[in-house]
Amino acid sequence: MDQINPEIPHESKSLFHPQRALFRFTILIFVSALSFGSYFAYDIIGAIAPTLVEELGAGRGTLGTFYTMYHVAAILFVLIGGFLIDRLGTRKASLAFSLLVLVGAVVVWQARSIPVVYLGRFIFGAGSEPLIVAQSAILARWFKGKELALSFGIALTVSRLGTLFAFNTGELISSQFGSFRYALFAAVLCCVISILANIVYIFMDRRGERLLRLKDSETEEKIVFKVIRKFKPTFWLVTLLCMTFYSAIFPFTALSTDFFVGKWGIARYAESSGGFLHQIFNNFLHMFSTAGGVTGIIIFASMIFAPFAGRMVDKVGRRASLMILGSLIMIPSHALMGLTHINPVFPMIALGAAFVLVPAAMWPSIPLIVSKERVGTAFGLMTAIQNIGLALFPLLNGLLRDRTQTYTASLLMFAGLGVCGLIFALRLKRTDARGDGILEKP
Repeated sequence: MDQINPEIPHESKSLFHPQRALFRFTILIFVSALSFGSYFAYDIIGAIAPTLVEELGAGRGTLGTFYTMYHVAAILFVLIGGFLIDRLGTRKASLAFSLLVLVGAVVVWQARSIPVVYLGRFIFGAGSEPLIVAQSAILARWFKGKELALSFGIALTVSRLGTLFAFNTGELISSQFGSFRYALFAAVLCCVISILANIVYIFMDRRGERLLRLKDSETEEKIVFKVIRKFKPTFWLVTLLCMTFYSAIFPFTALSTDFFVGKWGIARYAESSGGFLHQIFNNFLHMFSTAGGVTGIIIFASMIFAPFAGRMVDKVGRRASLMILGSLIMIPSHALMGLTHINPVFPMIALGAAFVLVPAAMWPSIPLIVSKERVGTAFGLMTAIQNIGLALFPLLNGLLRDRTQTYTASLLMFAGLGVCGLIFALRLKRTDARGDGILEKP
């Protein structure tokens, strides 16, 4: 960040000057909120899956396709999103992506046929994933060389609050107002909140740019295809592990609320006699006893423990070993839910532990195994390949449920993905040990 403009020295004494920490952390609040709405809107489909099946008359394969359409768009637009951000600048790009997110959410809310929902989810995905890339570029612009890691952690926590709210309020909203469309409307409102936050960010960023002579940071997730062939085997093993790991988490949670209601008869929301806001609070208070709340355990665990896991990885290293451990935890967690009637809270807590350990070890591994000038391409390519799995497995999950009338085959599929992840993690540790062993070092 450049020095303060010497032409306005009186501004340097202002408590809210852009160079001050107070200004940076105020802008962080609004930048973090950019993706709150998109996270809520993404997961509201899974949160109200049982009601959608009943009211919309949709098969589980159709619900899985709602996620597939999102990730097909994400694959296409993640490839060009970085270039658009560099061309338009973070302000214009973030606002354009936020508007796409809102348009997609509105189309889904107003849709009266399945194909129109597909269209809305595609538009939504076209804006949501590039918006996350833009958010990363904005954080780098304001916090590089300062509190960058902290800013990313706070932004991710605020974003995942959107997911937590979706799973803990979706069915309650549908029941309270008599239709699932009110839950979809709540998603629209959350996207509006994110746009309002975007507008505030734009005004603050303009002021900071004027006073500090800021330059737009280039996005770090832009793919440069000519360097891909130079990546080492360790990069491809981490990328394959990333795809299999996330494919066993998010496609599972896409229909897990329906799974918990159907197999265990877990309540869709916690009964309460108070007003609507009291009922929402009561739902969060009893999240371990509602289907959406149990689904949200994975996200809740990551929000609470991810920062501590990151610090642990920095101190002890053992990245490949932690990826092995996370994959090992995942296999019995899915298998137990698929094959037994054990209380799903316990396997979900275990999955939450895996979801804390593996990402904390996996994403920071990339800068260690890829040269500095190729890190952006590595992250962009890894995200694109991750979305391939996230596009395929929600559809397979739904189709297997429709074909077998149970989720047993789906859970065994997810356990199988855990086995694949374990194989990739074991090979990664072996390959790393044959080299410089950087992944196991602090």
